Amino acid sequence: MSRVPLLEQNRTEVDYPRHSTIAELFAQQAARTPDATALASGDHTLSYRELDESSNRLAQFLKSLGVKPETLVGVAMERSATLVVSLLAILKAGGAYVPLDPSYPKDRLSWIIEDSGMSVLLTTASTRERIPPGANRLNFVDAGDPAIALQSTQSVHPDAASSNLAYVIYTSGSTGKPKGVMVENRNVVNFFTGMDRAIGCEPGVWLAVTSVSFDISVLELLWTLCRGFKVVVHGDEGPGTMADEIVRHRVTHLQMTPSLARMLTLDTRAFAALGSLRQMLLGGEAVPASVIHHLRQKFNGEIHNMYGPTETTIWSTTFRVEEVGSAVSIGKPIANTQIFLLDAERNPVAAGEVGELYIGGDGVARGYWNHPDLTAERFLDIPSLSEQRIYRTGDLARYQPDGNIEFLGRADFQIKLRGHRIELGEIEAILEDCSGVRQAVIVLREDREDDKRLVAYLVADSAGANDAGILRKTLESKLPDYMIPSSFVFLPELPLTANGKTDRKALLNLPPPGISAGAADALTGSQPKNESGHEPSSEIERIVATAWQEALGVPTVGLNDNFFDLGAHSLTVAEVQAKLQNVLGREISLVDLFQFSTVRALADQLAGTGAHSQGSDRAQRRRMARQARNGTP
Repeated sequence: MSRVPLLEQNRTEVDYPRHSTIAELFAQQAARTPDATALASGDHTLSYRELDESSNRLAQFLKSLGVKPETLVGVAMERSATLVVSLLAILKAGGAYVPLDPSYPKDRLSWIIEDSGMSVLLTTASTRERIPPGANRLNFVDAGDPAIALQSTQSVHPDAASSNLAYVIYTSGSTGKPKGVMVENRNVVNFFTGMDRAIGCEPGVWLAVTSVSFDISVLELLWTLCRGFKVVVHGDEGPGTMADEIVRHRVTHLQMTPSLARMLTLDTRAFAALGSLRQMLLGGEAVPASVIHHLRQKFNGEIHNMYGPTETTIWSTTFRVEEVGSAVSIGKPIANTQIFLLDAERNPVAAGEVGELYIGGDGVARGYWNHPDLTAERFLDIPSLSEQRIYRTGDLARYQPDGNIEFLGRADFQIKLRGHRIELGEIEAILEDCSGVRQAVIVLREDREDDKRLVAYLVADSAGANDAGILRKTLESKLPDYMIPSSFVFLPELPLTANGKTDRKALLNLPPPGISAGAADALTGSQPKNESGHEPSSEIERIVATAWQEALGVPTVGLNDNFFDLGAHSLTVAEVQAKLQNVLGREISLVDLFQFSTVRALADQLAGTGAHSQGSDRAQRRRMARQARNGTP
């Protein structure tokens, strides 16, 4: 058995300021470059001195409320300069932040607030109303409170140690509830050193596009500010605005999911703007080779593929993409990080053999908040490999001949979809708790290249419930949009393997779901026709129908078919937006594409003749549009 990869690739020891905190590193950078621009958000800018002083004021205020090391402080606000000030202030006060995405359903926000035990929640006037009523016991702090401006701008006494928590980020949980990952300051400081070596720390301009609920935002907002970058905080606008920001601010660095990268390649202006970047980081999900090929049509700078779970602090391996074959490697471990590929008995596999991926080193987080049992299950002591705990990822991989690592997917029922980690069991548990549902299985289908979708396969109980609309609304009240299945398929029974388990492979072999009546007729050889029995009667209807058919990969759609009921998602919408803009030669609003969700309604809207608003679905469509604009569909 060859152990060369295990021995050589894990020699990653590098010195780093292991006793420093994130707040201390930022304060040191602010002292070095006080007059340099730190943040730009819309037309608002802050120098390093101004950002340091603003976060000091808020930190003083938080300390007066009792925030200290190991105190969890919630943050619920849109991406803005105020958000960045708030994160730094919590860290300076010694606390740890818990991000709450205001777009999440109130049930999910309630769970995170209750489970974390937070007593202080930072918010703004625009997001306060989205917090569940049951959270009234919280001490709400409006980041714009005039009392904060009266606080001292002097540095806050650093009570926190490197071993104290920096943040707790909640991820999908297989039990039906999200779980919080506890990450310490020392984990993050080590990660910063790893990024210095992997992508270099020469200051530039970084366009921050990621939700703070997604841990890769730590690289965009905190590593950058501890290294002297100018950070441009992208708001809620679409790819076209991203292009404007890249050009206006002369952006040099951009990090995004492969799904967002694919979305940008569909927008002519955004795609053209990518050519001015110096570095592009892709991560959060497997990178299809086709995405790299598309990007290389405009972008000649460095492309890095990044890999790592939240439990080992953002990124654990990196790979600079040069030539691309059939798969894009996830590379080698960063500073002070070890990768182990183990068999079922937890012995190292030989080079080229498939093993489960375990991660050790200084990036391994403390564990799961309030879940010692789950922490013990995933964070392991294996003395034969390491003196430190090792995190079991559940991912499969193998060493390539050059020592780089090839990612091969999951060993369990956890998946990555457009950058988000999803435990399929969380969705299944909620569905099986619904009246009329006896069994529920969620699978990830990819019926077209680079177009992955969640599909729910269900067995109704004796009552025979089969109303997908009711189930969808139930899920929307409890889960983020990216966890809502595109299609719901009812079966008399679920297929089983020889040992009596659900046969997920058999479900994947079923015909693609989510096809309209007209499309189903076309696939079976019948004469295609739309739901109303008429072909599109106007040029604009034909243009819209064609764009939908190409994006959905179906022969025809009905005039009154609902785009989202056919399996569309935010990336599909972005594709339709690009197609319509190219054909019509004008800007098309993303919100309109979500709001007017039939061919007839959208065609009338584009022609300026109709008002086929989807009424009760409008709030949901706007929320989904926001997810698309944020690049986290």
